[in-house]
Amino acid sequence: MENKRNKIELADIFRKYGDEFVKNQQLCSVQLKAIEAITNCRTSQLGGHIDKCDHCGHKRPSYNSCRNRHCPKCQFVKQIQWVDKLKSNLPPTRYFHLVFTIPQQLHKIFYINQSKTYSLLFKAASEALKISAANPKFLGAQTGAVAVLHTWGQTLTYHPHIHMIVPAGGLSEDEMEWVAAGKKFLLPVKVLSKIFRGILCKLIGQGILKNEVKLPDDVKSFEVLKNKLYLKNWNVYSKKPFGGPDSVIKYLGNYTHRVAISNHRIISDDDGKITFRYKDYKSGVFNKTITLDADEFIGRFLRHILPCGFYKIRYFGILASVNAQTKTALCFCLLDNPAFLPQLEGLPAIDIWRNLSGKDPAICPICKKGIMRPVAATVEIKEQPT
Repeated sequence: MENKRNKIELADIFRKYGDEFVKNQQLCSVQLKAIEAITNCRTSQLGGHIDKCDHCGHKRPSYNSCRNRHCPKCQFVKQIQWVDKLKSNLPPTRYFHLVFTIPQQLHKIFYINQSKTYSLLFKAASEALKISAANPKFLGAQTGAVAVLHTWGQTLTYHPHIHMIVPAGGLSEDEMEWVAAGKKFLLPVKVLSKIFRGILCKLIGQGILKNEVKLPDDVKSFEVLKNKLYLKNWNVYSKKPFGGPDSVIKYLGNYTHRVAISNHRIISDDDGKITFRYKDYKSGVFNKTITLDADEFIGRFLRHILPCGFYKIRYFGILASVNAQTKTALCFCLLDNPAFLPQLEGLPAIDIWRNLSGKDPAICPICKKGIMRPVAATVEIKEQPT
């Protein structure tokens, strides 16, 4: 599979400035592993093989991918497979997009306790949704969500938040009917925000008492901080509803396997000054640029390396995996629409690419007649990586 390379990629920045950065910083093992994986992805360092055309004899090196979940080159096939599988699990109805954010005062606590606090963020958001949706004043139903954790803002700043896709309705308490939400309104975000704030602060407080959550040095008392947090309005955003599963899946697919920065956003490296594009949502200008020193750029990127084994995509309520054969299946029945099987599950990457593009990457790019077939394994290919 061939792809056109940008003039500069994240891997190039790591190759040029990564060693010096690592010498001067105290990094954890997952950050070091991510640097190494991204740097070596699709190069001879990870090995590969040579394909040869069975018609004209043209040879082409192919390099192995690192498959690290933070690598901007390795997410496409994973994303496509996930989207295809999700299609079979989402009930056929409209969907709302909710975003749960936290105040900046909690950022330090979150960063030094990532595994625990990220899990608490998921729990607080899902519980707030469950409580609000069950209230007969609002929806009066059991609902669910697909939730995705992101930790970055557009300029790579630290900004933990949850994207949550929620069906426009849910199961009645007796599970005998589908309760539909209004066309433009799911739940009151002010109420949802207050419930979310209360649950998250309670969970963090419990974590501190159990010594599962540590306080940063400049925070002497969480009770004092909590009082300040309660004086602030927390933000839960509700974006306009999607028309149906196809549109929400396409949208969500862009979020699920996204990394902190993609290669196409990186514009240049001018003697250690890295310039990249970003979207300024406050001003509505979606093609701004920012320039950072290489060390600052690398440091910001590495803040978003997730703890080893942490699940950044989770399912709740009627969409939880444990309910797939019960409540989720019941939703399909009540909405009078059968589920369907995933089409791409189990297929190798080359077949997925073939299905999506309509092109066969095995066809020789030179003669257009022969098939490129592997003829030799190698770990020392001197040509430029594809």
